[in-house]
Amino acid sequence: MQYQGHTLRHEMKYYINKSVYHTLRNRLKTVIFTDSNMKREEGYLVSSLYFDDMYQSALEEKQSGIRFRKKFRIRCYNLEDNYIRLECKKKYDEFISKISASLTRAEYDCILAGNYELLAHRKEQVCKELLAYNKTRLMKPGVAVEYMREAYVLPTGNVRITFDKDISSSIGNYDMFAKDYITRKVLKEEIMVMEIKFDDFLPTHVMSILNTAMTDKCAISKYVMCREEKRRIQLR
Repeated sequence: MQYQGHTLRHEMKYYINKSVYHTLRNRLKTVIFTDSNMKREEGYLVSSLYFDDMYQSALEEKQSGIRFRKKFRIRCYNLEDNYIRLECKKKYDEFISKISASLTRAEYDCILAGNYELLAHRKEQVCKELLAYNKTRLMKPGVAVEYMREAYVLPTGNVRITFDKDISSSIGNYDMFAKDYITRKVLKEEIMVMEIKFDDFLPTHVMSILNTAMTDKCAISKYVMCREEKRRIQLR
């Protein structure tokens, strides 16, 4: 599905425990493929630095259930700086889309230092949007979110199913490459988040497996979880 030039995807999120995880994982692996980015069985580390404006719009709009909203983030994997992406994830009611652009480590460092003007020379839409938001709404980093992601894919329907474990919030320094960057878990040890993304349809055989252990769909935001954890720590 297309909307304003963007491909829209379905996205569903669920809280699951380890028992449900093992059941689904074992069944899904018989009909779906392991993501090629998974070099280890437990998955790969995802670190995302989220931005918010002076009105805390990203936080407030999610908590208020605003149907059309967006979030900016910078993402890396396994805390390596050779692949850094600036992303804007947009929510259209039950659908999502994402635009992105690569960043060098030097560009990342400049943005964290408050120098967004370097984005003026970039042609990508996400770069122009972040620069505009910084100028008009004082957009800046708020918190880093980190988790271990185990991912599976299926070309039919462009399906992607992920298990996000050990979801953690940055404590203090949110620079993902800093020596004093530390995180703290925000969920109980046995709880994780399962995400299901697909284009126009979810194949019947995949849905039948998911239905064997499906819980209620939830409006889950790792960003909100981690912002709230950071606030709790600051109030202590």
